[in-house]
Amino acid sequence: MEFKRGDKIAALDDDLEGIVVKADKTSVTIETPDGFEMDFSPSELVKIETPFEELPVDMDLDRVLEEKQIPRKPKSRRIKPKERNAPPMEVDLHIEKLVNNFRGMSNFDILNLQMETAKRQLEFAMRKRIQKIVFIHGVGEGILKAELDYLLGNYDNLKFYEADFQKYGQGATEVYFFQNS
Repeated sequence: MEFKRGDKIAALDDDLEGIVVKADKTSVTIETPDGFEMDFSPSELVKIETPFEELPVDMDLDRVLEEKQIPRKPKSRRIKPKERNAPPMEVDLHIEKLVNNFRGMSNFDILNLQMETAKRQLEFAMRKRIQKIVFIHGVGEGILKAELDYLLGNYDNLKFYEADFQKYGQGATEVYFFQNS
């Protein structure tokens, strides 16, 4: 499906809607109702208010349902020492690192942006087969850490734990991915 500027869209795997700002065959940039611009692959989006007649006739319902099935837990494999010591990808979730100006944003909006960023980076790391990722969340009241723990608990192919105290202090969580060979 091709998108054009001004189309109202929704993300397939996220509770996210927006308006197309720019689009080409490989990337679609949308603006959310909160004013954030996000990039997606066209296959991750669907137009809203699409007449039934415009839906693809060749849509394979079984394939769509199969994609939505919960994946089986992968078998673990032996980790080579060089992989174990690879430097982790770091994602700083402090709001001042994510946006230039967060004045006027409610705590709810800030937390949602931080969690969307965490989920997007987590899935990026999985797609790129990055072995480790460290989320720097800070100490604060522990709400972001609790939400991050809840998000990470939904995945079977990883384990998470407090990151290295000497390097990050108490405000970081390290995620280790079990990779399939």
